[in-house]
Amino acid sequence: MLRATIFVLLLLALTAACLADDKGKASNDKKAKKKKRLQDYNERDLEALYAQWEEEEERDDPDNYPPKPKPVQFDPSKLSGDKSNVEAMLQNSQKGKTLMVFVSVSDSPTQRETERLTGKWEEMLRNGGILIQRFVISEDRAIFMLQDGSEAWKMKDFLIEQEGCEVVEIEQKKYPGKKPHRINKEEL
Repeated sequence: MLRATIFVLLLLALTAACLADDKGKASNDKKAKKKKRLQDYNERDLEALYAQWEEEEERDDPDNYPPKPKPVQFDPSKLSGDKSNVEAMLQNSQKGKTLMVFVSVSDSPTQRETERLTGKWEEMLRNGGILIQRFVISEDRAIFMLQDGSEAWKMKDFLIEQEGCEVVEIEQKKYPGKKPHRINKEEL
């Protein structure tokens, strides 16, 4: 009986030692894969790397972004002397194209004041469904970049009504703002 007990304990100890050794080898294999040189990669490693690459590429796939509207062909026969008709044609010609709109802030603000005010306008425009990016380029000037240039005139109509907007410039045409802005230092 004593011999059987010793034999069973010895068998359990060997089994536990083998299992512990197998776990150590598995963790060493993972470390070895991380430290593997490019020349040591085999076909299976390259396939796994390619599969990982494809998964990451699917997340960044441009097809997942909203589609850009197709640009409309310019038709000069529709162009007449009517100012609103000219702006409508210009607006349609910018559909689906990236467009930069320059905005000047009134009352000689500091860079910080310009960032605060244009940031507020950017947030309001985004809430209104116009996708833009804002870049402050000087103390009183910022660029609003639109992915769909046809929305620039909606944005212009909004901005010229805002307090603190001095000038909105689209395609080198300037539109003056309607309301002056007096900077209140206590707002900051």
